[in-house]
Amino acid sequence: MDWRYGEYDAWAEGLKKLLELLSKVFDQLVVALDGDVDQALEVLEQLGARQKWFDERFGIEDFKRWLEQRGTIERAGQGAMTLTKKGEQGLRTTALEPMFAAMRRGAGGDHRVPAAGTGGERQAESRAWEFGDELDRLDPVATLKAATLRAGIDEIQITEDDLRIHETEHQSSMATVLLIDVSHSMVLYGEDRITPAKQVALGLCELITTRFPKDSLDVCLFGDTAWRVSMEEIPYLSAGPYHTNTRDGLRLARDILRKKRQQNRQIVMLTDGKPSALTEPDGEIYKNPFGLDRRVVNKTLEEAEACRRLGIPITTFMLTSDPLLVEFIEDFTRVNHGRAYYSQLDRLGAFVLVDYVRNRRGPIR
Repeated sequence: MDWRYGEYDAWAEGLKKLLELLSKVFDQLVVALDGDVDQALEVLEQLGARQKWFDERFGIEDFKRWLEQRGTIERAGQGAMTLTKKGEQGLRTTALEPMFAAMRRGAGGDHRVPAAGTGGERQAESRAWEFGDELDRLDPVATLKAATLRAGIDEIQITEDDLRIHETEHQSSMATVLLIDVSHSMVLYGEDRITPAKQVALGLCELITTRFPKDSLDVCLFGDTAWRVSMEEIPYLSAGPYHTNTRDGLRLARDILRKKRQQNRQIVMLTDGKPSALTEPDGEIYKNPFGLDRRVVNKTLEEAEACRRLGIPITTFMLTSDPLLVEFIEDFTRVNHGRAYYSQLDRLGAFVLVDYVRNRRGPIR
């Protein structure tokens, strides 16, 4: 072996670790500040001064140039900095990493179903070859063993009856609609709930597009009404001066899932407020933010039941423990035969990811 020695450069090693840290902090700031790169860099500069991340050898301007050289950001009109496509993809990767890191060992994935057949992961078990089986799944060890048991070890001759092939596991696919509450309560009283919700959406997009390409994920927002957003728009989302039209969000999600070819379909809803709005048949928005309006609640429960009849379970992650919301969610979950979780904001990503992977097992009824 050829060994080569060089002088250890502590500064270069330290700079590498610093850049990794700054990149993660920058990505989190961009998501929290609705995609405003310039503002994120300003906050990062303030944090850097406080934490002593920057000095005369490496400052915020050096970090900006490094981001530009990597293709993460670029200068737009009037000198403003914006994210590139590569930068947006980096946000999704950064959002996904802590979701996996927070998972306990043993939380499986890959959407396997408990049935053997064609396609999917190879199993250790093998069976006799049948006409139509692909030979690339041939189990040579089991084949030789079968030939030896039949003819003896002195003269091995493999025949068609000796061929053994690996069993495989079926792998199902999942169609998911992620519903995000963007009502005013998501940023009420100085508590930021919209940023963790956006990080979940970014992480799920990265998970599905890279690891489960046959799955589909649609992201929808609901406030006074409901609308669909693209994966590229997620970093720039913000909560607005809206009420909570949960029924409209569920109707949109149900319409999307009815058109999907996947057998498994589900809705994952992130919310912190009780339903307080309703779309009338004439298109007008009925609003009542006080208490639990039975008319709004009943219409929302009817939509949950409609999802159940289509075999679409709803998993609700509640971002608060408000008694009125808890009362509504208990009825909502019972009607839909779904699931509900009380989530801490710093654990939300891991909760959603674990539940998403578990839900991918087999047909959901």
